[in-house]
Amino acid sequence: MSETQPKVFDNVPSPFCGIASDDLKITVEGLDVRVVANADTVTRPGFEQPITDTVPRIAGQPATLEQAVARAASLVNDAHLPVFSGFGTDVNETRAALSLIDRCRGVFDQARSGAGLRNLLVLSDSGWMTTTLAEVKNRVDVLVVFGADLEAAFPRFFERFIWVEETLFGAGTGQREIIFIGSAPPPSSAATSPDGREPTLIPCVTEALPQVAAALSALAGGQYLQAASVGGVAVAALQAVVDRLKAASYGVITWAAGQLDFDHAELTVQQLCKAVVALNRATRCAGLPLGGQDGDRTASQVAAWISGYPTRVSYARGFPEYDPFHNDAGKLLSSGEADVLVWVSSLSVTPPPVSGVPTVVIGRSGMCFEREPEVFIPVGVPGIDFAGHMYRCDNVVALPLYQLRESDLPRAADVLKAIERALGGS
Repeated sequence: MSETQPKVFDNVPSPFCGIASDDLKITVEGLDVRVVANADTVTRPGFEQPITDTVPRIAGQPATLEQAVARAASLVNDAHLPVFSGFGTDVNETRAALSLIDRCRGVFDQARSGAGLRNLLVLSDSGWMTTTLAEVKNRVDVLVVFGADLEAAFPRFFERFIWVEETLFGAGTGQREIIFIGSAPPPSSAATSPDGREPTLIPCVTEALPQVAAALSALAGGQYLQAASVGGVAVAALQAVVDRLKAASYGVITWAAGQLDFDHAELTVQQLCKAVVALNRATRCAGLPLGGQDGDRTASQVAAWISGYPTRVSYARGFPEYDPFHNDAGKLLSSGEADVLVWVSSLSVTPPPVSGVPTVVIGRSGMCFEREPEVFIPVGVPGIDFAGHMYRCDNVVALPLYQLRESDLPRAADVLKAIERALGGS
């Protein structure tokens, strides 16, 4: 008898990367998943993480799904302020989580919301002019990468959106210009053009990025700077960047807020957005905030539809209240205000933080804990174990996720709904 051949799937979208590469070739043999074409350092481990946990646990001991759901519901029901975090999820899972949070009057806060807030605070305070990945692919001729190592988080960004073979309007991409302000790209960077042109580099240490962003904004607005350098960067070099963007047909300034890890980084983002607005007096220019790994952008999108706010939303008073500072899960746990942590993460094996309160984990199989949670319910992965939907980092494209294999793991959405039902009339 011949051995069963692996199933082959083409043009598979990835739920793990913010730019949502959708051209992966994947083979599945039983429960084993392999990315055999167009893999990268983000998508490969996301798809190939093996299933190691199939049975729920209560205090480290095996339990049935019904027992684990009942115990989780009891903890949530008895809590004064349950906090829900993690949220590497798809659309339906986040919807189910928010329904439960509303029911039990909890707080919703994504684990990486601090990075997202560096963008959201700017958007809510002064607005911005941003573009989409499709517009970048089809129109950009000058791209300024500010303070970010794009290839660390988005390994295929340049391949998928800069050095493409065809564009919608037939414009050639070979002469596109890339300018880095910050650290140098890796030696084998994909930012190098197909004909061997390396990107322009303006070195800048992380600590000086706020000053340089402010100087760039001032120069874009036509202001004269008396200083010869700002943050160790020559003003003449920054003026050259501004001049190049003004001469461009479609310039883009991009950043990854998650990598701007310093105090008040939102002010740096705001300066970049002010520069974009000023440049539009002379030409077309847009910002491109990048992020959204492991479903982050999907969760914030769904929260915005349902509550009106993208993250850090409290239902403690019976209606959604947004407070980007008080509704920080870490602060609520450390201060003792929160008395239960519910960690929901079906895409990532990142474990919850260790805290002094009971923890319920509805998470991907293979998650390793520094401290065993009170309840652990392993669940399947959207885009592998069942179908779903996710949002790309530019917020405009919802991608379908496909089921690739058959596993007995439950959906996080079904587990969350079961917990809500178990609350009964409370």
